[in-house]
Order: sequence, then C-alpha cells, then structure tokens
Amino acid sequence: MAALIEQLSTPGTREMLWLTARVAASGMLLHAAFGLALGYALARPGWRGRTALDIAVSLPLVFPPMATGFLLLMLCGRRGPLGEPLHEVFGIELVFSFSGLVLAAFVAGLPLVVKPVQAAFESLPKVLAEAARTLGKREWQIFLHVLLPNTRNALLAGLVLALGRALGEVGITLMLGGNIEGRTVTASLDIYNAVIGGDFARAGAVSLLLGILTAGLFIVLRRLSRAPLGW
Repeated sequence: MAALIEQLSTPGTREMLWLTARVAASGMLLHAAFGLALGYALARPGWRGRTALDIAVSLPLVFPPMATGFLLLMLCGRRGPLGEPLHEVFGIELVFSFSGLVLAAFVAGLPLVVKPVQAAFESLPKVLAEAARTLGKREWQIFLHVLLPNTRNALLAGLVLALGRALGEVGITLMLGGNIEGRTVTASLDIYNAVIGGDFARAGAVSLLLGILTAGLFIVLRRLSRAPLGW
C-alpha cells in the first residue's frame, strides 16, 4: 500500500488521474444522452436508415480499436471532412486535445449503452404506450413517465459498462489523443507508457487502481441486474 501511495502521489500522476476522471465524466454525460436517444430510435422499426445507423453504432464492438481510431483520425483531423469545418468555423480541435479523448471514450463505450437500452425498449409491452395514449397523454409524456422508468436499469447498466470500457481504452485514444505527456495521457495510456519505459512499479500501481475501480463497477452492475424495473 505504501508503494502504491508513493507511485500515485506525484503531481504528474494526480494530473493524469484528474484528466482521466474528466474524460470519464464527460463521456458518461454523452453516453446518457446519445445512448438513450439512439436506443429509443433503433427500437422503433420501419424507418429509413435504421440499418445503417445500427451498423455504425455497433461497429466499435467488432472493429479493431486501432482501425477505428485511424478512421476517426482521418475523419476528424484538421484536413478531414468533419474536422476541417469544425476547426475553421467553430475553432474546435478534435485531434490531440481533450475533445479527442472524450470522443474516443464516447465512441468506444457507445454500443454498450445503446444495445441494452434498445433491447429494453423493444421488450416493453406495447399496451403500456397505447393505454397512456387513450388517457390523452402526449408522446413526450409517454416517454418520460411510462417508457423511461421501465428502461432505467438497462440505461444504468449500460453506463457502467461504457465507463469501464472508456477507462480501459487505448487504441482509439492513442490515435485521437496522440499520447502527449501532461495533455492527453489517460490512465490506460499511462500504463502503456510505463510498460514501454520499463517502469513496472508504476504500471502495476495504476493497474491496481483501475482494477479496484473496475471491481467496484462490477459490484454496481450486479446490484443493478437484481433491481426491479421502474423508479
């Protein structure tokens, strides 16, 4: 424990952990918003473009992270079709920045939120929404007061899984963040750099810290899986 505290008490390590926490928190906010919206949209069959969106959302689950990171680098780089207008019009730099780290965490964890939420919406009996409509409820009221409470557990479980995935992400983060010491090095990249540099004590300390956090996420996930539906 003394060695662990010594390894994690340096100013550079505290900055790295703070950066990791900020990235994880920002990613969770995006996952909650987009995961819920995309899961709800994909649960509604029959609209044009649904299959293409489903493939795009699911791609990070099966595509190698390095390849996914390279595609995003080409897309979001300063000369990329998305990165160039964002940089010229809004001054947003997605590559080699904090925004790039958040984008990497968001893309890596998004399928783990969308798929459970989609399955939860699809499993809900249609009679719930139909009964609410007969009572004169609007669609947004049905979503907030009928559908959303019955998908809460799936959303929370997805967020826990996505957080764990984001904390362990290396490939996409390496491509978009650039592994710049003091600016874009998160906990997972710090472990990678420590192993490359032969500093196994530091790699072990950061790995142990992430292991403790992951075990805590697993306990939360187990409790969510046993919780009843609804609020």
